[in-house]
Amino acid sequence: MRRDPPATPYLGVALSKIHLERGGRRVLAGLDWRIRPGERWVLQGDNGAGKSQLLKLIAGDVWPQPRAGTRRRYLLRGQWHEQPLEVRGEIAYLGSERQDRYRHYEWNYRALTVVGTGLQRGDIPMAPLTQAERRRCLALLRRVGIAGLAHRRFLALSHGEQRLVLLARALAWRPKLLLLDEPLNGLDPVNRARVLHALAGLARSHLPWICATHRLDEVPAGATHLARLADGRLRRGRWPRAALARAVNTQSAKAPAEPAVAKVGPGSAKRTLAATVLRLRRAAVWREGTRALQALDWQVHEGECWVVHGPNGSGKSTLLGALHGEHAVIAAGTLWRAGHLPGEPLDDFQRRVGRVSPELQAALPRAATAVETVVAGLRNAHAVDARPHAGEVAQALRALRLCGAAALADRRYGTLSYGQARRVLFARALVAGPDILLLDEPCTGLDGRTRASLLALLQGPKLRAPTIIMATHHRDEWLARTTHELQLRAGRVLYAGPVRGQGAAP
Repeated sequence: MRRDPPATPYLGVALSKIHLERGGRRVLAGLDWRIRPGERWVLQGDNGAGKSQLLKLIAGDVWPQPRAGTRRRYLLRGQWHEQPLEVRGEIAYLGSERQDRYRHYEWNYRALTVVGTGLQRGDIPMAPLTQAERRRCLALLRRVGIAGLAHRRFLALSHGEQRLVLLARALAWRPKLLLLDEPLNGLDPVNRARVLHALAGLARSHLPWICATHRLDEVPAGATHLARLADGRLRRGRWPRAALARAVNTQSAKAPAEPAVAKVGPGSAKRTLAATVLRLRRAAVWREGTRALQALDWQVHEGECWVVHGPNGSGKSTLLGALHGEHAVIAAGTLWRAGHLPGEPLDDFQRRVGRVSPELQAALPRAATAVETVVAGLRNAHAVDARPHAGEVAQALRALRLCGAAALADRRYGTLSYGQARRVLFARALVAGPDILLLDEPCTGLDGRTRASLLALLQGPKLRAPTIIMATHHRDEWLARTTHELQLRAGRVLYAGPVRGQGAAP
C-alpha cells in the first residue's frame, strides 16, 4: 500500500462514502477519492455534474450529508485531521464563484492589496502590507504579467485581469493544496499562456492541485491523474500520455494559436444599406479614474453579427456595457441608439436588448428560481417584484426549453452550477425576442456539448436573426454568420470592418 512521506509539507485528502445534496438534488453519491502530495488531478464532467461542489467540499465550504461511513480527512505533516477547519488555511481556491464575491460585496481594493490578502490568508486586508510584503506581491503580479496593474482598483479591471490578480493571490497564499475551478476563464491567448507557464512551475514541487476544466488546452503542464465526475460518481485514472503530450505542445507557444473557423466569410456589402442601430462618435468611457475607451468611432447596422476581440483590458466588456447603458460616454463624444432620444430613460431600448455577461450572471438574485430569473429579464429587471402571471411563466418556460434548461425551471438560481446558470442567462436574454444581443464571453464555463448547442441556437432557424455583438477570446466561438469584427487594444480601435481572412490577428 502506498504511503505518504511523513515529513511532506503538503496536504493529502481522503474522501470516503461522500454523499452530497444541494437544493434537494443528489450531487455526489458514495464518492471515494484520495489525493496525495505530488499528485496533480484534472477534473472533468459536464455542466451540473458537481465539479465545483466537489472542490468546495474539499475546501471545507460545503458539508457532506451525515451518513454512516462518511469521512473527510486531511493529512498534513504525518498527522490526520478529521475537520476541514483545522487545515482550511492551507488550501487556496481560484474560481469564478470566488471572483464574483468581490463584485457582490464591492471589495474594490487595489490589485496589490488583493494579492496581499493571500499572504494574510484572508478575504479582506487584515493589516497594511510591509515593504517586504509589497515587494513579494509585486513580484507575483510580475510573474503573471500584470505588474502594471498593481495600483488599479480591482472592480475597474477586466474580467480576465481580475482572474490574473486572483491567481497571484492564490500563489501568495503558499498553499499546501491548490484548487483551480476553470482557472483560464476570460483570459486572452497570451494571458492563458502566462497562467499555464506560472502553474507549470508548480510541477517542480510536491504541491498537489486539482484543476476542473472543459478544455484540453487549458490543462496545466505536469498533470498526473484524470478524474471524471458523472451521476455523482467519480472515475479515476492516470493522466493519458497522449493527452499530456497534446497539452504540453499547446502550451509551448507564447500565444496558442486559435482554432480555425469554418464557414465564416466576409460581410456582404449589402449590409451597409441596412438601418443603423448603434453609432459611436469620438466616444470615451472612464472607469474608476481610468480611461477604458478613447476616441472610438464605430457603427453597427441591423442584422450584422460583430465579434469584438482584443487582449484583456482592451475595453471589450466596457464597450458592451456602454452600449447597454451601464457606463456613460463622456460629453465630448456621442453614443446614438436607434429609437432612443438622448436624455430619455433607457428602459425601452434595453427591453429590445438581450444581455449575457459574467457580471450580470454574478449579480442576479440567488434565491430566485430559474423561471423567475427569466421572467425578470422579460420585465427588464434584475428580480421579480410581483408574482409572475401565467403568460410570463409560459414564455419563460419556452425560452428555457429553447436553451436546453427546462429541467432547471424550478431550481434556485444559487444552486445551479456555473454552466447551468449560463444556460438560464441565455434564456433570460432571448425570452423577449430581442432586436440586439450583447454577448460578453457567452461561452465561459460551458462544457463542449453545451457550448456547441448554444452557438448553434444563435444562428439557427429557431431565432429571428437579431443584430449580434459578441466579445470572445476563442476563435472557435465565432458564429458562422459573423459578418464583421472589431479589434481593440488599450481602448482604441485597431480594426473595424468585414471579417478578414483566417490568418488575420484574432
